[in-house]
Parts: sequence; C-alpha cells; structure tokens
Amino acid sequence: MSSSEAKVHLVIVAAGTGSRMGADVPKQYIEFEGKTILEHSLHAFRDIDLSQICIVCAPEFMDQVRAIASRVYTHDMLVFVRGGNTRKDSVYNGISLLVNVNDKDIVLVHDAARPFVCTDAVNDLIDTVKSKGAATLGAPASDTMRYADENHVLNQTASRDHLWMVQTPQGFPYAQIMAAHEQFKDDHSHTDDTGLITAMGEDIYVVPSSKMNFKITTKEDLELAEKIFAYEAMMPRVGMGFDVHAFDENENDVKSVRLCGVDVAYDRKLKGHSDADVGLHALTDAILGAIGEGDIGLHFPPSNMDFKNMDSAVFLNHALKLMQDKGGVLVNADVTLICERPKIGAYRDEIVLRLADLLKISKERVNIKATTTEKLGFTGRKEGIAAQACVSIMMP
Repeated sequence: MSSSEAKVHLVIVAAGTGSRMGADVPKQYIEFEGKTILEHSLHAFRDIDLSQICIVCAPEFMDQVRAIASRVYTHDMLVFVRGGNTRKDSVYNGISLLVNVNDKDIVLVHDAARPFVCTDAVNDLIDTVKSKGAATLGAPASDTMRYADENHVLNQTASRDHLWMVQTPQGFPYAQIMAAHEQFKDDHSHTDDTGLITAMGEDIYVVPSSKMNFKITTKEDLELAEKIFAYEAMMPRVGMGFDVHAFDENENDVKSVRLCGVDVAYDRKLKGHSDADVGLHALTDAILGAIGEGDIGLHFPPSNMDFKNMDSAVFLNHALKLMQDKGGVLVNADVTLICERPKIGAYRDEIVLRLADLLKISKERVNIKATTTEKLGFTGRKEGIAAQACVSIMMP
C-alpha cells in the first residue's frame, strides 16, 4: 500500500479530569451552544476522510461518550477505549486497539478539548505525514518569551524566532507511533507524542495552524470559546430604508432643518408628523427591514397624535431595542441624503458623530453621503429631501 493510499485513523483523547477548569465534570463534557466540548471537537473532523475514530475516555463516562459520538458518526466508524493513568497511557490504549490498521496508515491524535481545529490545517497535516513523516499542527509564538523563577520574577528573554506552540492533532505513520510508545513504555517525561518521536532521534515537522486551535483548559478559555461560537452562529443581514419629506411652505422665520439628528442651517424645514428627520427615518426603516420588523409606519403610525413633533431619535432607539432583543449586533450604517439644498458637506463630521452616538457604535462604522439629482425631479426643484440608508446587522 502506497502512502497516498494510506487510511487515516483518528484517536480522540478524552480521558482527562480537567482539574484546572474547576468544574463538576471533566471539561470535555461541559456543554455550550447546545453541545459538549467533545461533540464540538468531533464535528471539527466531519469533512476529513477518516477510516475510524477511536475515543479514549474514563469508564464512568463510556455510555455518555457513546451517545455523543453516535450523534456525529455512524457506529461502524467508532471504537471506544478506556483511558489510562496518564495521557501517554491513554494514547497507547487508543492506538493499540485500532482495528484493520496497516503500518503505513496515518494516525491522528487529537485533544478532546480543541474544538476549533480547521479542516484545511488537518488536511495539510495529513499531506505532510504522507510526504515527510511525523508532524504536528502548531502556531508560531508572537509574544515576547521570557523565563521566570519560582517567585514569578522574570529574567532571561528567549528568542521567539523559532518558537512554536505545539497543538493537536499530531500525525504519525502507525508503525512509527506504535514503536515510539513501545520504546518509551515506562517513560512518562514527555507531555505529548511529538516528544516520543524526538526522543527516538527522528524528525517531526510542524504544520502552521491558527491560534484559534487553542485547548480549552480554564474557565477563561471556556468563556472565549463561547464568544467564538456565538459569533460563528451569527449570520449577516442587510436592511435598506428610503424616505422622502417635502419642505413646509407654511413655516416662516426658519433657521434650520433637522437631518440625521443635527440641525443644519437652512431657511426651510421639512413637513411631517414627527420632526420629519428624513435621515433618521430612512435609517430606522433600514434596521427594521434587516430584523424583519416591518417599517416605521407600522410602529409609529402618523394617525397617532402621541408621535406629533416627536424627536425621530425615539423611533431609531425603538428599532435598536428590537434588534437587541433579537440578539442582533449592528455592524455599520451608511446614509445618503439627496437634495440640492442645503449643502451637507460642512456638517458631515457632526452628523457622523451624532449617528455614532445614537447607534452606539464607533464613528468609523458610520458613513454619511450627500448627492443631488442634477436638478431633476422634486429634489432638483428644491421641493424636499430624500434619504436612503443601508445597514448590516449580525443576527443569530
């Protein structure tokens, strides 16, 4: 059998107690986003061409592990093995009980608490094992690295130029990893299987991966994992809004017109049931559209006198509240004002700051534009102002 025909077997090490997490159960059985960490890690390999998956676990969790794994893979692909006293013993138990395995087959060893491993990285690892031999995923060290004494006092700085944070999965030809475990059967000084290969005097290659492939070890790690999964569970939505208001010919001695929450100097004001802020109306409709909540007229009908002369920021805040109640997060907003007069350029920065304040996002995520219709139509005749708005929102 050539290396290109080698089958790939996955050993998931799930026998640890996870004492650093301080939870009631080992960390791999903690649930978030509706699945245990172990199930998330199993899902990470769904797109990898695997021959079998061997899960090593403590005997008291065997039934639970069988149920978890059966939700992800068919029964004929699964092997369940009792863990040993150490991680090294558990890995040995797992690789020893693989079935229908050839010496040149590839064995991947993966920590149950690494749910963010990338499919492309795993495939790169498999290709490296096929072409070069034993390999591991890893991420280059980017922080300054220093030694510290037992009192946590820093001293010598270590060069990070050739330092890598070793991850899993780690991949080996089956015969090699079995030989390594047999040779160092009673040596428990190595924290992972790459140490055994190096101790044999053989090379192990590092395949660049991502820092996202971190191991969930502490409560802080779990909080980070929850945030990542929450974000990945979001999908983008786009909303568009458009509004028009005519100038009020019956108003005299006017000093300004309200646009996007800012009073812009002009001798005419817009006519409307509320304050007629055409910019905020378009923006409110864009948010309502993105979250599937109709339009501004549905929530604030002009027939209701309670909204007479109301600040349009109230309408916008209502739309934002609905968005937040649905778990939405506003990414950015883009508003275009369409008119011959007044000129908006001098007020652009002030409008951006006002919108950023109303939307509770940074000013870099707000854009305001103004354009004309080349003197065509009602805006070209200076009879009113139109506005259109577009927003992007991340929604569960």
